[in-house]
Amino acid sequence: MATEKVVPNRQILLKDYVSGFPKETDMVLTSTTTSSKVPPGSGAVLLKNIYLSCDPYMRGRMSKPISQNYADSFVPGSVIYGYGVAKVVDSEHPDLKAGDLVWGITGWEEFSLVSNPRRLLKIKHTDVPLSYYTGILGMPGLTAYVGFHEICSPKKGETVYVSAASGAVGQLVGQFAKLMGCYVVGSAGSKEKVDLLKNKFGFDDAFNYKEEHDLNAALKRCFPEGIDIYFENVGGRMLDAVLLNMKVHGRIAVCGLISQYNLHEQEGVHNLFCVITKRIRMQGFIEPDHKHLYPQFLELAVQYIREGKIVYVEDIAEGLENAPSALIGLFSGRNVGKQVVRIAHE
Repeated sequence: MATEKVVPNRQILLKDYVSGFPKETDMVLTSTTTSSKVPPGSGAVLLKNIYLSCDPYMRGRMSKPISQNYADSFVPGSVIYGYGVAKVVDSEHPDLKAGDLVWGITGWEEFSLVSNPRRLLKIKHTDVPLSYYTGILGMPGLTAYVGFHEICSPKKGETVYVSAASGAVGQLVGQFAKLMGCYVVGSAGSKEKVDLLKNKFGFDDAFNYKEEHDLNAALKRCFPEGIDIYFENVGGRMLDAVLLNMKVHGRIAVCGLISQYNLHEQEGVHNLFCVITKRIRMQGFIEPDHKHLYPQFLELAVQYIREGKIVYVEDIAEGLENAPSALIGLFSGRNVGKQVVRIAHE
């Protein structure tokens, strides 16, 4: 039986609630200690965190609690938390033992004591990079799968548009659509990302939205006959332009609205009448509502990875101290691919 020790534990705390665009100084790196053992009979597990996931939804958790949020706000002065990959150091939970690799909700810290481990999933496929469980094999992957296959009900030959297409979710939606035999166009915010969409992810076309003065015209150029499916990650004027270009009976899966997250007043959408005239089905969704689909998604995604049918691009920052910068970078499009922070080695 291992002897209990006190081990150092660095953490990232939220300094205070954030208004407007978040800054690195809104988060604080601090040092404390933790026990190397879990309290007997507690049912808890102690994790050594390896990878932390930076996700746009975390911005909402940095704001004062409001009824419209679907996730609780972080508590100022406390550890930020989100999805991550970790190794079990000690366990009082019957389904997890020391040495197991897991993914799920964990703290932005070197070691996390998880009192309710039911949201942790044991990793059984280790022939793929562990970091993939923050992305393609984790929450973003299931989000892409559910939004495209379950919400949008795609058919071969349909036209698909994906905004923020080089991100953690968008790059997968486009590849799922190509595997379905759809015509796929994506938008992103740099030439490098547009090149990725066309040359690595296999999109039929892509454009840099920052270079387009008229998004409506850009979409008409890419989709002269209209859009069957729109995977929405951006909102605001992008959604406005898309509505004008949707086909009758088009479908829109609303995954995120990243252009709106840091605004004091959100932009209005002026073309909602198209939802009626074109009989558009527009549905918002969040990944936790669809966890029951994860096993079937996991087996499909792992098979696609092994067969080389899907590729995935990550942007990996090194060190816990660089986690705040990595998270902030999401909102200016600084990352290329899924933003991950590695804080330990496997």
